[in-house]
Amino acid sequence: MTSRTATLIGLSAILMWSLLAVLTVASGTMPAFQLAAITFAIGGLVGLSTFVRRPQALSALRQPPLVWAVGVGGLFGYHALYFLALRFAPPAEAGLLNYLWPLLIVLFSSLPPGERLAPHHLIGALAGLAGTVLLLAGNGLSGFAPGELPGLFAAFVAAFVWATYSVMSRRLKAVPTDVVAGFCLVTALLATLMHALIERTVWPATPGQWLAVIALGVGPVGAAFYTWDIGMKRGDIRVLGAASYATPLLSTAFLILAGFAKASANIALAAVLIAGGGLMAAKDMFRRR
Repeated sequence: MTSRTATLIGLSAILMWSLLAVLTVASGTMPAFQLAAITFAIGGLVGLSTFVRRPQALSALRQPPLVWAVGVGGLFGYHALYFLALRFAPPAEAGLLNYLWPLLIVLFSSLPPGERLAPHHLIGALAGLAGTVLLLAGNGLSGFAPGELPGLFAAFVAAFVWATYSVMSRRLKAVPTDVVAGFCLVTALLATLMHALIERTVWPATPGQWLAVIALGVGPVGAAFYTWDIGMKRGDIRVLGAASYATPLLSTAFLILAGFAKASANIALAAVLIAGGGLMAAKDMFRRR
């Protein structure tokens, strides 16, 4: 597989993740951990289905504890927080806060020994922070219902979890992509346990909600993880990192088109600042080697 092919495969994950918010909202009122359990089970089966003609792929599941901690911690932690955010906070605002993760990936990538934060990294970080502040100040913190603030906080923390997972995955590039199926299935098991402990089971009420759940498991909570893993490990990480900053704009656009959010100048300006800050921080990705 060429680097160009792997990069194109990785780009498909970004498009699928742009649909995560709108599909989650369209899935109805299913509790967060129940939704995570079902969709990750589907996502894990998507990966296992490829093992039928490749029995040797099962050996990929034999990995050190660190690999499993990074994989399961990243997938379970991020999506538990993100689903909770979309349940308790306005979807557009929660989505934009969550999509600070591309900016964080750039900043985290500059921290290892031998690297440093250049002025454009700091300018980009400040622009992203300004977009976040504008997003909250536009509604006014007092304008949010008390029950929405935990959801906004969950979305913010989720961004840090996913950025950490992505950077660590890059460092574990020798680990085969097939292990992602195991990450998904263990995440589904953990989500099932959490659901049984703290949630009441609520099944989708309409065929449309069922379709949204299945689409989540096949796409944003399934195939996207495999394609992202391939792109990060074999593709051009500069292109993938830069392209990730289009995700908040696409995600918000899909929410507005589906009628789950209203277009406003405040949301538009916040999106531009967050995405623009990410692009500024990732300026090095556009330069030739």
